[in-house]
Amino acid sequence: MAKTKVEAEPDQPEEQLDRAIEELRGVLREEESRPEAALGANSSIIMTIPVDVQIILGSTEMPVSDLMALQKGSTVALNRRIGEPVDVVVNGRRIARGEITVLESDPTRFGIRLTEIIAAAKSA
Repeated sequence: MAKTKVEAEPDQPEEQLDRAIEELRGVLREEESRPEAALGANSSIIMTIPVDVQIILGSTEMPVSDLMALQKGSTVALNRRIGEPVDVVVNGRRIARGEITVLESDPTRFGIRLTEIIAAAKSA
């Protein structure tokens, strides 16, 4: 069983995080390629780690005075247009892009159809 040690170095936290993500992806790929009976407790531990998933429709900047003037029914214009892809963000890092879709199983809800998976930046 391989162990991965991740310690954030103060001068290179992004590179360290990228390496850790790539190592985790490698471990997950290895686990997925094994037969179901061969999967050990490691995969169940990893697969139960909660992550924060956000779908970012868009953003905007505004002065505090405009923010304070918002009321029920106010409209805030975002930096994206209808039909543009939305960002899928996991634990603060953009991992994919997709398009909004209505769920076939429940037309009162919507979801995201992934159109692009964003590869992690390789560290030099």
